[in-house]
Amino acid sequence: MDALKRNIKIDYIYCFIRNFDISSAIWVLYMVYKGLPLWQIGIIEGIFHTTSFIFEVPSGAWADLFGRKKVMVAGRGACAVSALILLFSNHFLGFAIGFIISAIGYNLNSGSEEALVYDSMKQAGIEEEYLKVNSKLNLIIEISQGLGTFIGGILAEQSFVYCYVSVIGISLISLLPCLMFREPSIQKKKRERVSLWEHFKVCFRILKDNPKILKVLLYFPLVFTFNTVVFFYGQQYYLTEGCNKVEISLIMLFSGGISCIGALTCEMVLSRLKKKTKYVASIMMGICIVLVSSNQLWISILAFAGMSYANALLYPIQSTSLNRLIPSEQRATMISVDSMVFSLIMIVIFPICGVIADIVNLHVMFLGLGVLQVTLSLCIYFYSCDILGLGIQWCKSKLVKGE
Repeated sequence: MDALKRNIKIDYIYCFIRNFDISSAIWVLYMVYKGLPLWQIGIIEGIFHTTSFIFEVPSGAWADLFGRKKVMVAGRGACAVSALILLFSNHFLGFAIGFIISAIGYNLNSGSEEALVYDSMKQAGIEEEYLKVNSKLNLIIEISQGLGTFIGGILAEQSFVYCYVSVIGISLISLLPCLMFREPSIQKKKRERVSLWEHFKVCFRILKDNPKILKVLLYFPLVFTFNTVVFFYGQQYYLTEGCNKVEISLIMLFSGGISCIGALTCEMVLSRLKKKTKYVASIMMGICIVLVSSNQLWISILAFAGMSYANALLYPIQSTSLNRLIPSEQRATMISVDSMVFSLIMIVIFPICGVIADIVNLHVMFLGLGVLQVTLSLCIYFYSCDILGLGIQWCKSKLVKGE
């Protein structure tokens, strides 16, 4: 039990190193520097998510069947190889190959890490504390990403080479805590006897029989897509607004700091708003995206940070909601389905946004994106509450009284 509890502390370290991605805030700038237009960058991001869509569920199944730790180690190796390819790429094809390998590395880790931690807590009998642990992990992610983007901007101001050499080194360093994990032994014997095809059939049956899981798998990836699009295209947006790479990294650092507050206040907000939290946060995010498009730089920066705050509120809620609904034997696979849905939405939206940005401008693209998110969030909220049905019932009751 102590070894399984130790997995949580190891994951705090692993999570910090893994998310210390100094290329996340400069990769769009790097490709623009290499001569790629925004529409090609949008296609490359689409290739990333197409690859992720194809490999996400199989990678989760591999983690469930052969062990989460082995799959995570392979994922870190893939990330190092990807950074090496991107470092020497000068054309669309090279970047596309680098992003394909990067997507596979992402897939191998995405469901595996979360499943390993949750099942460690479940076997230790402390799964009820998962929301608290996940909030801490989200805080660590925000701190790590914030520092990573800040340092990445400073390094990029000197040379993009420094950034990608550092990414390779960080990917290799992250292997050390990864190798220290203890694999949970929940139904290990059963997992060894189940074929990949049988595993997929069980997962499909779980989805078919539990509509609550399906709702979680559709709602949250849709919301996270809007945040991701604005975050990535925000690099080029602030460059066109006259900010240099260091100033852009400071904006990202400030945004990361506000995200940390979101992670810290998640439990408090959830205790007050309860089920409405996910809708309030989504609507807030959409309003902030609209304000990001403002011609006033300070308003845009504050709104960008507000968007990150709302996003940070949603991650622990999504993770906890999903993990409580799925069995341990299919956990990594079902979490991977969540990532697969996110990739599918990104495949469609990210390139379209790049084309709109090239044809019109990023101001208009952000404005349209924000309005779309607010509209969708309100529609989903009204549908979930059956506001229309309640309104009809209220009208009928008034008519009956009138008679």
